[in-house]
Amino acid sequence: MTLTEFLKKLEKIAPVALSDEFCKKYGMYDNSGIIINASETVNGALFTLDLSSEAVREAVRLGYNLIVTHHPAIYGGISRINSGEPVAQCVKYGVSVISMHLNFDVAPEGIDYHLMRGLGGKDAKILAEIENGGYGRVYGISRVKFEDYITNIKKEFSTDKVIGYGSEEREVNKVASFCGAGCDEKAISFAVSNGADVFVSSDMKHHEICALSEKGVNVIHLTHYSAESYGFNKIYLKIREDLSVPSDYFTDGGLL
Repeated sequence: MTLTEFLKKLEKIAPVALSDEFCKKYGMYDNSGIIINASETVNGALFTLDLSSEAVREAVRLGYNLIVTHHPAIYGGISRINSGEPVAQCVKYGVSVISMHLNFDVAPEGIDYHLMRGLGGKDAKILAEIENGGYGRVYGISRVKFEDYITNIKKEFSTDKVIGYGSEEREVNKVASFCGAGCDEKAISFAVSNGADVFVSSDMKHHEICALSEKGVNVIHLTHYSAESYGFNKIYLKIREDLSVPSDYFTDGGLL
């Protein structure tokens, strides 16, 4: 299978053009698609959220010459590359890289969608809509005490790194969630105006947590890794049988 043919299989979930459309509509920037072309053919693929040195070593150990990441292996301009960096290691060992970023975030059954499902939601109102998918969701869940909700999330997302802000005894049944670093003034306004009891995201700033608390909204802070690896792995499990080459999923437990 060629690298381009492999990319087309990934694009059955969400074409790179979806990222371009989302960026154009909402003033974003992305760099998805084939990032490193080190070999024209693919003999095996390792899926992982980030291009890390550990992921490269695992791909080489398995004999795979492709890594598929969510976060772009190269995002902005690069002025220099050192020999020990993951990008240089990929070139050295002949490992290609495909990154599927915003297109996998906003796909109809993409990473933001799977975050909602993991948090107990089904049908949602979407903040930034695009082609039946989008980013940022508000939805109902079965009524639960906040303390118990956090316990459920830790189990579902396989992490103990979950921080909750607000009364543990409060019952909640409406959630606003945003995968990755999704908190800003627009997201807060969207959550509050739609009656969310809980706001869930990652990489949140202190003043944002304070603003939500002032408005009576509880906050759940997930690690960026756990919030997005959850959905990226769901996508991998859905498409792995269609890949036609050996594949595996690599989780960096230290970041989970």
